[in-house]
Amino acid sequence: MKKIFKFILNTIPRPILIRLSIVARPIIAFLLKGNKFTDPIDGKSFRMFLPYGYGTQRNNVLSPSTLSLERHRLLWLYLQNETNFFTKSEKIKVLHFAPEQEFYKRFKKQANLEYTTTDLLSPLADVKADICKLPFPDDTYDIILCNHVLEHIPDDTKAMQELYRVMKPGGMGIFQIPQDLNRDITFSDDSITDQKERAKIFGQYDHVRIYGRDYFDKLRSIGFRVEEVDYTNNLPSELVEKYCLAKGEIIPVVSK
Repeated sequence: MKKIFKFILNTIPRPILIRLSIVARPIIAFLLKGNKFTDPIDGKSFRMFLPYGYGTQRNNVLSPSTLSLERHRLLWLYLQNETNFFTKSEKIKVLHFAPEQEFYKRFKKQANLEYTTTDLLSPLADVKADICKLPFPDDTYDIILCNHVLEHIPDDTKAMQELYRVMKPGGMGIFQIPQDLNRDITFSDDSITDQKERAKIFGQYDHVRIYGRDYFDKLRSIGFRVEEVDYTNNLPSELVEKYCLAKGEIIPVVSK
């Protein structure tokens, strides 16, 4: 199964994968029903989660029902338990980059959200836009979700500046990235162009860097206040295992 998923991820373009997964998801979820692991996003349980990874495959990480990964489930729990994202009565203006399927329909239905999605290629994007040149006015959004996007962007400095520009003063953002916390300095090498080599070195064929711990300081240099939240440390170990979370993953929570 791991080889099959790896082949699919590395050969089928992401927009097509999104459309195919809509059909396949309920079938896979039915076949894998059980009680060992639970997806906190929809509360459904399974005997196993699916493997995932463009390079090295990780076991039990992809939820059969929502197609969420570790980072998505961690983000959901943080928003649910630590913020008023789901409960605030006043309208919240939210900008969501490269919207994930597991969140898209749920957030669209939330009465308290004025919810806008954006991406260059995703079929779920309301606005097709380049993150380095956003078509939105200054100080527009209360919350910006930009997760696992910046590692794809050659000029991530410009992208961060645009995120800062369109965030309201007092606004909040969550900018998750794949990160090697054992690495002090972010690594990039534009001379690596072979897709297999990029997947091997950067973790995915379309990534352009591996972020180190200096990622947080780069956000600060743009002007953001940054809180490095190790949220799995706040959860009981049995829930970390049950929800299939990545122990020690840091959530970069930024504000303006």
